[in-house]
Amino acid sequence: MTATPPWGRYVATGDSFTEGLWGEPDPQGRPTGWADLLAAELSARRTAVGQPPLEYANLAVRGRLMRPILTEQVPRALRMRPDLVSIVGGGNDILRPAVDVDELARNLEAAVVRARAAGADVLLATGMDAKDSPVVRRTRSRVGVFNAHVWSIARRHGAFVLDQWGMRSLRDWRLWAPDRIHLNAEGHARVAQGALAALGLAADPEWDTPLPPAPAMTWIEEARWNAEWARDWAVPWATRRLRRRSSGDAVSAKRPEPRALG
Repeated sequence: MTATPPWGRYVATGDSFTEGLWGEPDPQGRPTGWADLLAAELSARRTAVGQPPLEYANLAVRGRLMRPILTEQVPRALRMRPDLVSIVGGGNDILRPAVDVDELARNLEAAVVRARAAGADVLLATGMDAKDSPVVRRTRSRVGVFNAHVWSIARRHGAFVLDQWGMRSLRDWRLWAPDRIHLNAEGHARVAQGALAALGLAADPEWDTPLPPAPAMTWIEEARWNAEWARDWAVPWATRRLRRRSSGDAVSAKRPEPRALG
């Protein structure tokens, strides 16, 4: 483990996860996600030893599929000449039953090759283990295949991997937003610490320690909880899918240009 981050400019690309949906709102009302927390910590560690603050941009937009992440966001990120770029996506694709996971991986690898050739270190991430999700768990086998590709891509090209699949703490619904698809603020904080560890930097030793056991729900409480989730989140999500609408249709990148973090 090293103490001082070697990177001076970090650009994050991806979907709602990297945008930080359901994270703590910043003073402008924008969600603060794991990538924002990671950038803030990298910058703080640099300035603590007299180095300039980190320059940071976040191009991620909720709802984005892998193709626009790789063909729009990543080229834009590389034009900013980062020495660290995170490329995290594929979750929205894998939710679609007709997805070709091998094609996703081929396209991701091509983007990693371009980023490495441009001189940037690359941070990838595995998908989360959705075993306990009543709906998303149906994608578990596809996520497992995608994760195997991610590790292989990282090995071939010297990328870092944030291993979300292996995070025990994320199996706890208390780290998730009410929609059960996105993390809440504490979940994002845990992942940010996991990213530090993935980058070979010192992280909070408790970053993946599971929370104390939650009180057990009665079957009536659990049935009510599931019914409320279906009404408030599952049905609206399915309706958007049928109408071919995305939650990010009217959303743009929250940090479109690299700026020094104070």
